[in-house]
Amino acid sequence: MKIVALCGVGLGTSAILKINAERALARLDIEADVTATDMAGVSTVGADAQVILTSSELVAAIGKTNADIVVIDNYFDVDELAAKLETALG
Repeated sequence: MKIVALCGVGLGTSAILKINAERALARLDIEADVTATDMAGVSTVGADAQVILTSSELVAAIGKTNADIVVIDNYFDVDELAAKLETALG
């Protein structure tokens, strides 16, 4: 399973989101490859992703994808990430 952590320009916030998504997945006992990327790389990196984690501001810019887009309000809230990932991954 592949999950993409997306930020707007650089890799700073996506790296934070990646680390906390990995923590949330560990809590859920789910194995996944979590990759950090920016908007320029999302079409390539996210091409085979099951889930894209991002902020509400970036959803419209993602474009066409087969991945579930999950909006994260607080990148530091592992509880929020765990709940939303559990829902997205069923």
